Amino acid sequence: MTSTAERAAIPPQKPRRTRMSPEARREQLIELGLAMLRESPIEDVSIDAIADAAGVSRALLFHYFESKQDFHVALAQAQARQMLACTQPDATVENPLEMLEKSMRAYIDYVSENRNAYMAVLRGAASYDPAMRAVFDTTRAAMAERIYAYAPALGVEVTPIVRLTVHGWIAFVEEATINWFATQDVTKGELIALVTTALPALATGAALTNL
Repeated sequence: MTSTAERAAIPPQKPRRTRMSPEARREQLIELGLAMLRESPIEDVSIDAIADAAGVSRALLFHYFESKQDFHVALAQAQARQMLACTQPDATVENPLEMLEKSMRAYIDYVSENRNAYMAVLRGAASYDPAMRAVFDTTRAAMAERIYAYAPALGVEVTPIVRLTVHGWIAFVEEATINWFATQDVTKGELIALVTTALPALATGAALTNL
């Protein structure tokens, strides 16, 4: 029988590496990276820290991602998917303005909780990377397509000038949100109301230019 002193002398065993499928392991690494993004800018997310947290070697991480930049792009893609999922228009809401308001509230809540990643893509060093910009542009395009789908409910025909207006409105929402992060001189409710009411006003004005 092992004595208490003998047990104390036995060095602690390292946790065994959990065997996962390639898909599950890749998803785990991305989830760990997203968790770190809540505390640090994307440029500071360390490959070594991710490998340590996952209990894998640095070399194994590079088996799933070609480079640190490739890993960061995967994080941006995952974050974009999450944002689009949480801001998906609620089809059970009949009033299109209420539907838009609900989506805008979800958007501002999401980017508030993931501010570091949001700022890195829009204003940080990551914003100059072509692959990261491609992720961002694709996400913007998906948001715009949602607006086009519901434009008829607002009495707005989707024309080239309306499409231009929608893209401008998306940029306005991004800039207004960034400014709100910095100043907090209006309430979140006021910000949501501003970005919600701005879209139909702009789209209606754009539609009138075709008359």
